[in-house]
Amino acid sequence: MLPSRKTIIGKITLAQKASKSGDIVLVTPDIIAADLIELGRNVNEIPHILCELLENTNPDDYMGTRPAQRSYEPAISGCELYAFKTTSKTIGAKFIINLQ
Repeated sequence: MLPSRKTIIGKITLAQKASKSGDIVLVTPDIIAADLIELGRNVNEIPHILCELLENTNPDDYMGTRPAQRSYEPAISGCELYAFKTTSKTIGAKFIINLQ
């Protein structure tokens, strides 16, 4: 059973607002940077790419569980994670994003 559609939409909306205001945390920045370089992109593009991914994310992209899994990463340890799989039209690649 998945979280309610209202819950999922709320998480996406909060993430969109946070990314537009620059209030984001990259839990594994070294991995993200390496992936972007492999895709021929620059780390400075992260805010733009993240905004695009979130604008294209909808509840049908949810691939997590209920209850949401908890993070084991020290920076966000114990926080619920809501996983989405979406595609960047700018980069032409699929991404999995985890929203808190």
